[in-house]
Amino acid sequence: MSHLFQQRCFNHALREAAAQCPGCGRFFCRECITEHEAKLLCAECVRRRTQRTAQRRSWWVACRRAWAALGGVVVAWLFFYLLGQVLLAVPSAYHEGTIWHEHWLGL
Repeated sequence: MSHLFQQRCFNHALREAAAQCPGCGRFFCRECITEHEAKLLCAECVRRRTQRTAQRRSWWVACRRAWAALGGVVVAWLFFYLLGQVLLAVPSAYHEGTIWHEHWLGL
């Protein structure tokens, strides 16, 4: 194991290393290392971690959208089914206009 002060930056050979990336184990200068989730990581390791998180998140988003679409179809079907049942329950005398005559005209 070599000491940090003896190492050079992986990207800049003339610069002294400031930290070792725990993800890949390479040494980097202050400009090449960044803090991510309370760890000092190189840009490549940050990219890999955020890409995996984005892939997992996009899978969940796709599942939620699919369930929302399915739920919308079920709600629409239920609404039109119940509307049809209500219309079927209306007596045929209503459609012929005889109920209106009996109620409003007193026939």
